[in-house]
Formats: sequence, C-alpha cells, structure tokens
Amino acid sequence: MEKDQSIETDKNELKEEHSDNPGIKDQKENNNIKEKEEKILTPEEKISELEDKLSRTFAEMENQRRRFEKEKDEAFEYGGFSFAREALNLIDNLERAKESLKNDESLNNSENLKKIIEHIDIIYKDIISIFKKNNIEPIVSINKKLDPNFHQAMMEIENNEKDPGTIIKEIQKGFTIKNRLLRPALVGVSKRTEKKTLKNEENKEKKDLK
Repeated sequence: MEKDQSIETDKNELKEEHSDNPGIKDQKENNNIKEKEEKILTPEEKISELEDKLSRTFAEMENQRRRFEKEKDEAFEYGGFSFAREALNLIDNLERAKESLKNDESLNNSENLKKIIEHIDIIYKDIISIFKKNNIEPIVSINKKLDPNFHQAMMEIENNEKDPGTIIKEIQKGFTIKNRLLRPALVGVSKRTEKKTLKNEENKEKKDLK
C-alpha cells in the first residue's frame, strides 16, 4: 500500500511540474488555437481569405505603379529645372552690363554705346525666345498687385498715386517653368505717405506764412 501511494504521489508531482511549466502551457494553447482555426475555417472561407490577400497585394502594386509613373512624369517635365534656374544668370548679367554701360559717363550719348546696347538687346531677346520655347516665362510685375506666390517684396516706396501693395519697381525679374515658380521676382511696392510727414509739411507752411 505504501509503495502504491508513493507511486501516485510521484505521478501527481510530475503532472504538477508539467502543468507549472509555461513553455508547455504555451505550446498546448497554440496547438489548441490552431486546431480550432483549422476546424472553424471551411474551404470556401480559406479561398475567400486568399482572394482578399491577393486583392490587397494587387492594390498595393497598383499604387506603387502610379507613384512611379507620377515621379517619372515629374522628372521628365522638371528634369531641367536646376539647369533653367542657373541659366537665368545670363539674363541677370546682361541687364547688369546694360545698366553699367548706361551709367558710364565716358560713353554717354555716344554711337558706340547705342550699338553695344542694341547688341545686348538682341541677345536678351534671343535668350527670352529660347526660354519661352522651353516653357520658361517671365513674371509680369510692374503695376501688378503683390502676389507672394510669384513676388518677393524687397522695399516699400512712398507713392500716393498707386494703391498700397502695387509693384512699382522691379529689382530682379522672376520666371516660371510650366506654371511652376522657377524664381520669384524681387520687387518694390508702393505705400501711402505717412500722415506725420504730411502734418509736418503743413506746419512748416503755416510757420512760413507767419
């Protein structure tokens, strides 16, 4: 009897050890879950699940294809963006050269000055024509309202004849490429004469009359 009791106690201890082991518990639970899933899913359900996975995969592939096509088109359209922006330096240098020659007192009203400016104007027009053929257009600024999308205000100029915010001076010409900003135009905008200055002038006039 004692031997039988000791054997039973040993068996119970082994069962408890196995039941207390977390690894064995997890395996049992996983096996039970798998068995349940296998039992629950019918062949039709498995097929529908596979079809769902396939449709999601195809949708993702289609999205990737569209993104690739869009990036390819943008690269084709704006591939010369950096080159075009650098080419604007030619326009800037021609305009600077023209202004420099006009301000040169030794060349004032001379025939040489007129010929040089004529040649500069021809080159300028040719470059602008080439730009237009490649969808690079100058931004019209003078007498236009300031548009932050195309203009950058560098100064305010007192002017009571124009509405405030009207562009009355162009410091550097701006350009677009296919309706996309290539370089903003640097401009000066009008502002009203300050009331204080007007009052001071009126006071001075009154004092002079006295």
